[in-house]
Amino acid sequence: MNEVPPELPESVFGSAVLPVSRTGGSTVAFSELDLALIDALQAAPRAPWTRIGRALGVNPTTAARRFERLRTEGLAWVTAYDAAKTATVAYVEVRCRPRAFDRVSAAVTALPWVFSVDETAGDFDLFLSVAAPDLPSLGRAVHTGIGGLRGVRSTRTRLGMTLYGEGRDWRMRAMNPAERAGLGEPGTVARPRTYSTHLHARPAPEDQALVTALGADGRLGYGELGALTGMSEHTARRRLQRLIRDGDITLRCDLAHPLAGLSTMVIYRTSVPHALLERTGNALARLEQVRMCVSVSGPYNLLVLVWLHGLGAVDPFEAQLAERFPALEVRDRTVALHSPKRMSWLLDEHGRATGRVGLGLPGL
Repeated sequence: MNEVPPELPESVFGSAVLPVSRTGGSTVAFSELDLALIDALQAAPRAPWTRIGRALGVNPTTAARRFERLRTEGLAWVTAYDAAKTATVAYVEVRCRPRAFDRVSAAVTALPWVFSVDETAGDFDLFLSVAAPDLPSLGRAVHTGIGGLRGVRSTRTRLGMTLYGEGRDWRMRAMNPAERAGLGEPGTVARPRTYSTHLHARPAPEDQALVTALGADGRLGYGELGALTGMSEHTARRRLQRLIRDGDITLRCDLAHPLAGLSTMVIYRTSVPHALLERTGNALARLEQVRMCVSVSGPYNLLVLVWLHGLGAVDPFEAQLAERFPALEVRDRTVALHSPKRMSWLLDEHGRATGRVGLGLPGL
């Protein structure tokens, strides 16, 4: 699948914890080719470098080396995780006691079943995305594992129901139409995915080993996957292709979005009449600013997370919402100050990946 040009040994793609270059600090920026490369990998995370290079009009070796630089510096990375249908997911708002914020944030970031952490400015201090094998396990994890932390004042949980769009569906939109056509990937439209309320069956150990290995590096070659998981290259290829075909694994390319000009993340709690929920959720998920759109339990039935080009983009975005979705009511907006963790990856103050906490479900 993922051949590497001869000049670039395949082994460079195997590191799980990345040494992040601090050169340039917050002034590090992406070139147009960097962004186009990330866009291509968002559309086709495991496409061969020959196809990526051909689409972008660059040598495959150049594409591979450029992405390795981005990955080594924590600016972009390809990761993998279990599909939405395999887990129970909730979004937890945490209020902290004075002077306990840093301690609580560090504690929840270290939990393997808290897969994303956002520090916020609003009526709560932390916004957590959590996963569990079933509803009872989720309740115990939130009430004891989070609510029992010293310094936590209160928690409020919204159960994820239908996922209309998430990080794997979001695109940088840096490729031009000719480049996108040259990639040979059909245009993908986010399709609703329903979260599970219980784990129907434990994944086979071999499949889970593949997901774990690809979580650290989603572009590992089949030979490396076989070596890491103790199976043959043929078996690793066959099992991974089945996981992808059956929709049991999610692959995506992420980036340090503040350094790409997307400096502002806003979490919206919104309401829409139930009869319009599916149509509105699907349409919202297609907006270029929307990073995640999911229906949730509670009085505000649609949770929307967006990436914007600064606070000045908030009013124009909300004007767009009002014009396109007149039945949608914005009940609350919360700005994220910093995201120390996204889909198990640890991030610095500029959004660069510095390491990873392996994803695990409580009680398993």
